[in-house]
Amino acid sequence: MEKYSSGLVAESFWFIEFKKFIILRSQGKSWDYIKDLCINDNLLGISKEYRAVRIYGYLKGRVDELDVGLINIFTDADLSTQKIINLISVAMKNRLFFEFLYETYREKIILGVEELTNNDINLFFKNKQEQDEDISKWTDVTLRRLRSTYMNFLTDAGLLTVIDKQRRITPPILDILLENYLKDNGEMQMLKAIRGLD
Repeated sequence: MEKYSSGLVAESFWFIEFKKFIILRSQGKSWDYIKDLCINDNLLGISKEYRAVRIYGYLKGRVDELDVGLINIFTDADLSTQKIINLISVAMKNRLFFEFLYETYREKIILGVEELTNNDINLFFKNKQEQDEDISKWTDVTLRRLRSTYMNFLTDAGLLTVIDKQRRITPPILDILLENYLKDNGEMQMLKAIRGLD
């Protein structure tokens, strides 16, 4: 079982950059070629080389989670579907974030709750701290930064809409190709997490 990680605090949603990587990969470009573009041609628009290399690594990790079928769906999809696929790649790569989607976000939808609050995420982390020794050692600062990251990712993917400082839950209507892909490829849990299905 994959270990829990707080590494997501160092990441952003990076949708535009993620899309660039997928387009290049779908054109058959190698990872070495893309890395070279990031460092020498400033593909990511980042002046510091060490940051470009780090972000390249994060984005490569996300894209590597996707198979050819999902990459093909991404390249032909509308903007909202592409953003959801970016979120799915994050959840595939990060066990804790997936469990948050499945155990907290999904549960709110099933219960008909319209808002996701800081307390909801805090309760999720508190439960995880009781279950896992590593998470129990994380500082309050780490947990606060993770909470902020999770909220930002959900907002950027369109699963939350901020209205008057309230984070309203907005479960997506999935593209039928993406929905069928998830069903047919053993990703029913992911589908349930994102759509809020029982």
